[in-house]
Amino acid sequence: MINLNHLSYRYKGGIEALSDVTAEIGPGIHLLLGENGAGKTTLLHIIAGLLFPTMGECQIDGLATRKREPSTLQDIFFLGDSMIFSGYSINDLIGVHAVFYPRFDAAMLRQNLAEFGMTGNEPLNRLSLGTRRKAQLAYALALRTPYLLMDEPANGLDITSKYGLQNMLARCIDPEQTVIISTHTVWDLQNLFDGVLVLSHAHLLLCQPTEVVLERIAFIDDVVPPVGALYVAQQLGRFQGIVQNTTGQLSELNYTLLYMALQSPQRDALLHIINNQPL
Repeated sequence: MINLNHLSYRYKGGIEALSDVTAEIGPGIHLLLGENGAGKTTLLHIIAGLLFPTMGECQIDGLATRKREPSTLQDIFFLGDSMIFSGYSINDLIGVHAVFYPRFDAAMLRQNLAEFGMTGNEPLNRLSLGTRRKAQLAYALALRTPYLLMDEPANGLDITSKYGLQNMLARCIDPEQTVIISTHTVWDLQNLFDGVLVLSHAHLLLCQPTEVVLERIAFIDDVVPPVGALYVAQQLGRFQGIVQNTTGQLSELNYTLLYMALQSPQRDALLHIINNQPL
């Protein structure tokens, strides 16, 4: 379990990246949303123990990540958006890096690489952005860390590779792992998310399982505006809306529409309903 306790972070110069963030994040694949500069990457760095909070604390299984205990670090892997792997090839990393991760699965790595049409012997510094990203993803998933953090994992991938990544995540991630994926292109992996977090201007607006969100609100797509909608957007002649779920039936979660609604004047009313705190 990831516990964020009144977490704040300020960069030198006083820029506030995170402000009083409190949340519990359990097993599952979680989508992390937010505008540019919202604090998403900063949050991932703090969870990974790469940055230390200015105030508050981040704990993983009861241990503060700022202490960088080996027992904690071996359970976390962070794959950044523009991360550069040391070593000539992925296979070179097995003996010098993967040995620090006790759940590393060499057979899974070989299968992941094969699905991307790779062997692991490719020189990383000579690969294109997309091909290098495929090698990194194959490796990161095969480490099988209990906590996996990924920043824009589909960046640089072509359509076929994005489809392959969906299948790879579904195959490689077990129910006990906690995965947080920060991305602006939610449609690449939208069928996989078990939870959603939304940051805005350093504040955490939402942290809920997708099932809870859908129990409390419903997403409508129709040619006419939905009656009593909490939020409505019009696109290509159709109306997409969010209404309170009064039927108990679960709709499909439209992450883009939810994010847009949380940036609108209707945000507070929507959050009261999602968080089960009626006005």
